[in-house]
Amino acid sequence: MSGGVDSSVVAALAHATGAETIGVTLQLYDHGAAVGRAGSCCAGRDIRDARAVCDRLGIAHYVFDHETSFRETVIDDFADAYLAGRTPIPCVKCNMGPKFTDLFALARDLGADCLATGHYIRRAMGAAGAELHRAVDPARDQSYFLFATTQDQLDFLRFPLGGMPKARVREIAAELGLGVAGKPDSQDICFVPDGDYAGLVRKLRPEANEGGEIVDLGGQVLGQHGGLVGYTVGQRRGLEIGGLAEPLYVVRLEPETKRLVVGPRSALAVGAARLSQINWIGGDHAGPLTAKVRSMAKPVPARLEGDRLVFDAPEYGVAPGQAAVLYAGERVLGGGWIETTEAA
Repeated sequence: MSGGVDSSVVAALAHATGAETIGVTLQLYDHGAAVGRAGSCCAGRDIRDARAVCDRLGIAHYVFDHETSFRETVIDDFADAYLAGRTPIPCVKCNMGPKFTDLFALARDLGADCLATGHYIRRAMGAAGAELHRAVDPARDQSYFLFATTQDQLDFLRFPLGGMPKARVREIAAELGLGVAGKPDSQDICFVPDGDYAGLVRKLRPEANEGGEIVDLGGQVLGQHGGLVGYTVGQRRGLEIGGLAEPLYVVRLEPETKRLVVGPRSALAVGAARLSQINWIGGDHAGPLTAKVRSMAKPVPARLEGDRLVFDAPEYGVAPGQAAVLYAGERVLGGGWIETTEAA
């Protein structure tokens, strides 16, 4: 229970079935730094909100300090990835680490029969067992962030909100008199207080402030930058290069030389990507699939050849460090981390 409306409603729905329900909150970062801050979760006021919901429902509530684990597996990894010129996705790392791995251990220690969460994704039973499917509400679907869920985890997990729109979840909270019914959603990167992720990385890794050259695809110097951490593949704004005949975009980052390579939009076209740490929960599926390389993107036709994801048509904005999530219709087949890309 993060202290938000989604996990609070899940607790209420579980309690309403008559099952013994236990609310668990992981404290993920410093109380003081997050008290009163909109968009946070799992700290300060959020822990108090979770406890208040449990008190109203009459269920037990436990808080476990996982700040060190969260810092090492999520925040430090986030900073190191940007320093290496990659585009990290901390929400996936959080689900892979503290939220699922750590929570699973806690749930089993407590003797629980299942672990229910407030994620917007569906668990469906297929011919070979539990399957992961996209949420009914496409605007809320969180399947991109849960591609690393293993089959063992899926057998133990429950996602009561996957078939509901967010508006209905808030209605249930209001009907039950839960104080979090109107609470704003947490932001994508909950541990970045003001959305300035580059500022956080510079604070954690001072070497991120080192500037370098902005060059075109041929190596010609076009200008200077104040640190690669301020840029991502596909970015156009903030380059501050004058006198150009056409718009230029960030094509790649070279942390070894501190160079920022820019080029026309056509240079962003990617034909294939190499994946690492591929997680497959698609069973024996061998038919057509689609791939999603950004959380807000639409899945596009592709094929998986070993660790190589080949797109049927050029894909844009594909960057090392991102995840590629694979689907068969609404079913999540798994995915992996993008290591390198190949030009279309």
